[in-house]
Amino acid sequence: MKPVLVFDIETIPDVAGLRRINDLPGELSDAEVAELAFQQRRAKNGSDFLPLHLQRIVAISCVLRTLEGFKVWSLAEPDLDEGAIIQRFFDGIEKFTPQIVSWNGGGFDLPVLHYRGMLHGVSAPRYWDMGDGDYADSRDFKWNNYISRYHTRHLDLMDLLAMYNGRANAPLDELAKLFGFPGKLGMDGSKVWDAWQAGQAADIRDYCETDVVNTYLVYNRFRRMRGELSAAEELAEQAFVKAQLARIDAQHWREFLAAWPE
Repeated sequence: MKPVLVFDIETIPDVAGLRRINDLPGELSDAEVAELAFQQRRAKNGSDFLPLHLQRIVAISCVLRTLEGFKVWSLAEPDLDEGAIIQRFFDGIEKFTPQIVSWNGGGFDLPVLHYRGMLHGVSAPRYWDMGDGDYADSRDFKWNNYISRYHTRHLDLMDLLAMYNGRANAPLDELAKLFGFPGKLGMDGSKVWDAWQAGQAADIRDYCETDVVNTYLVYNRFRRMRGELSAAEELAEQAFVKAQLARIDAQHWREFLAAWPE
């Protein structure tokens, strides 16, 4: 079994970057700097969603599924700063060369990781290998790498299911619930900045972790559709995931399991 790494990131406005780019006075608070940027974006295009290079990563949550087992964890502030978070993520790709799976990773998560990784001087040679690297199997990456949209070493599940048509995209929360999985539990991406300002970094991490498990469950339903899993094997994997989560003494997993119908 090839290792499978499902990932998701959570971001907040890069206040330090906004100050530097816009030459803002130091007496403005972080909230005021962010609100000014939101207002500028709303005036320009009607949305306060900031450009990807100005999204500061505060958490990356991962599910790693291997023959040895199932693990869910986060690389997150305040335990690590942004540069260390990103470097550790790419170090995992360097070590395991996994199949990576995301929901809108091609449209959001990976471009953010690229911009922010460059900001911090991150090294990620295996991830960027497109067939001309120094690895023994580098030639294989010419035909299947992490970068090319239609390759599967990175599988952006949202993009693929919509046939690369943005008008056909489905929300992960709705799709997960439609399939009988828990979906989101009280938080979504629009609430992350407010939660961060309220000192709720742990809540952001927990939310990100439940998102990657939802993505993993939807990924297995996709694997069943394309013939990699039988119905019985998918159900067995669901039971396995439930058992692994039940072993973790954390409130967000108790709530997640309570919201997962039999």
